[in-house]
Amino acid sequence: MFDVFLTWAGHGLLQASWWQIVAFALITTHITIASVTIFLHRAQAHRALELHPAASHFFRFWLWFTTGMVTKEWVAIHRKHHAKCETAEDPHSPVTRGIDTVLLRGAELYRTESRNAETLSKFGHGTPDDWLERNLYSRFVWQGVGLLLILDVLMFGAIGATVWAVQMLWIPIWAAGVINGLGHWWGYRNFSARDSSHNISPWGLLIGGEELHNNHHTYPTSAKLSVKWWEFDIGWAYIRALSWVGLAKPRKLPPQFRLGDVRAEVDQLTLQAVIANRYEVMARYAAGLRTTLKSELARAAEQGAASNLPTLRAARRWIGVEREILCDRSRALVDAAANASPNLGKLLHMREELKAVWEQTNLNGEQLRLKLQDWCHRAEDSGVTALRELSLRLRRYTPAA
Repeated sequence: MFDVFLTWAGHGLLQASWWQIVAFALITTHITIASVTIFLHRAQAHRALELHPAASHFFRFWLWFTTGMVTKEWVAIHRKHHAKCETAEDPHSPVTRGIDTVLLRGAELYRTESRNAETLSKFGHGTPDDWLERNLYSRFVWQGVGLLLILDVLMFGAIGATVWAVQMLWIPIWAAGVINGLGHWWGYRNFSARDSSHNISPWGLLIGGEELHNNHHTYPTSAKLSVKWWEFDIGWAYIRALSWVGLAKPRKLPPQFRLGDVRAEVDQLTLQAVIANRYEVMARYAAGLRTTLKSELARAAEQGAASNLPTLRAARRWIGVEREILCDRSRALVDAAANASPNLGKLLHMREELKAVWEQTNLNGEQLRLKLQDWCHRAEDSGVTALRELSLRLRRYTPAA
């Protein structure tokens, strides 16, 4: 009997090899990641897609079984993060709480906010509230992961406890820590979203596509997180596969446009395409600002204008960032560069005028069209190369067919 016990403790009922155990851990944790990004994040929190009841119930069961997370709590906390992003009320912002805190204590921040009844009431609407949710998933929270521990140990023996520990740590480390922490601290930005969100990697593989965090904060209701041709969102690949078999239906995707011939005048189609793709427009504008600053630095060096060089160099990091999200010090550096360079000053001033095209909600379509047309005329007559090039590009915008 003791020999039987030792055999089971060493190898489990499955007698699996080390690589089979590793494969099992990686596959199950990846299913958990897919469940979080597809069900909790895209379908529940942002209503970016509809899931067939069979798929929805599978994801709910799997998350109860492998994480013990309650749908309403997760959704409410995430919605509050978007609503209060990077303010003192943001449940997990590295901007207000520090990157070390979010990376190392992200799960603790989640648990603390999950006990906030006001958060759950205000932001947790529309989440599952059926018999299973009330009597199993939300009522017996730890029993699912307890059952998983028993099964892991039965299947693999003593090493099964280590497999279970990996499964338990996977979401707190990758989602609560890396996405909520690094996603607002480090990486690259396709868009000047009004927060510090970054894309951690252009290839969203390990965390189900959530690596594309700047894209998500720009288009939060999109079921697809990749926007550039060279980016890959594995979560979207899974959603497409579910769609093919009738288990999912995307509701919204990032806006698209095509470039046609340069129109003599701005028309309503141009206006619609510009407004729908305003984040792409602002990203182009930021690139134009950086290019102009580089030219101004070269010109100052050639002309011996040494007094302007420190001022222009100090603004390099912030010149393309939208004014609203700059701190007072960074804003002062940009303003100093604008005063030192008429071209930069013109670009920065006209950026605010262009943003007014889609921010002035009190104007009708014709008034907005005339406003954009006037902006394009002045941009092309400004003598600033970046402004002229951007205006000509805007007059080519057409909604995608």
